[in-house]
Amino acid sequence: MEGVDLVTEHSFLAMLTGSGPVVQFVLYLLIFLSVWTWGVVFAKILQFRKATMASREFYTIFQETRSFARLNDVSQRLASSPLVGIFQAGFKELSRLVIELKEKGSDLRLPIGSELATVEGALRRAEVEEGIKLERGLPLLSIVSSSAPFIGLFGTVWGIMNAFHGLSSMKSTTLQAVAPGISEALVATAIGLAAAIPAYVTYIYFSALIKKHRQVMRVFAEDFATLAKQQITF
Repeated sequence: MEGVDLVTEHSFLAMLTGSGPVVQFVLYLLIFLSVWTWGVVFAKILQFRKATMASREFYTIFQETRSFARLNDVSQRLASSPLVGIFQAGFKELSRLVIELKEKGSDLRLPIGSELATVEGALRRAEVEEGIKLERGLPLLSIVSSSAPFIGLFGTVWGIMNAFHGLSSMKSTTLQAVAPGISEALVATAIGLAAAIPAYVTYIYFSALIKKHRQVMRVFAEDFATLAKQQITF
């Protein structure tokens, strides 16, 4: 029974509830940040999985058909792909340009050169917007990975200060007297690292995925502009 009581006394929940108000605030804050981090991680995993699969299918259709009309038909079904946002922006601007040229009586079979500058501009703007969407949530991972260890260290230092301050009122200073307070304080550092390490690893991982998606988006935008020059009528 004494062993069970000792385990219960030094369990995580007991140390959490038995800590001082400042340390408790730090612990609850770190737990909240950890839960929030994992929520962002799972959401980003689903987002990137859908985006990768949709982009692969969308770009395959683009390479096989080289048809704006075909891409426009499947764009709603593959809307989770960042390529769709780029395509829709470019297609909208290209459609506007074609209507404008027809109203002016221009021959669409002739090279129009600088006329497509507005289309290329729309593609670049859409590329930036889609990149921002992919990066959504990553600032939180960056903040948690860099700040959580320091927040936990603050809780540890504060807890150790209180533990040693409590010794001043005791007649005898033994290891058994100070050890519980120090162990409770060290929990803050442990939770801080537990929150920071997954945030840092997933931040690096998602940053690499975003870099790959940006490369694909850049290639697609260039291919779109090239096809628009070659096939101004669609």
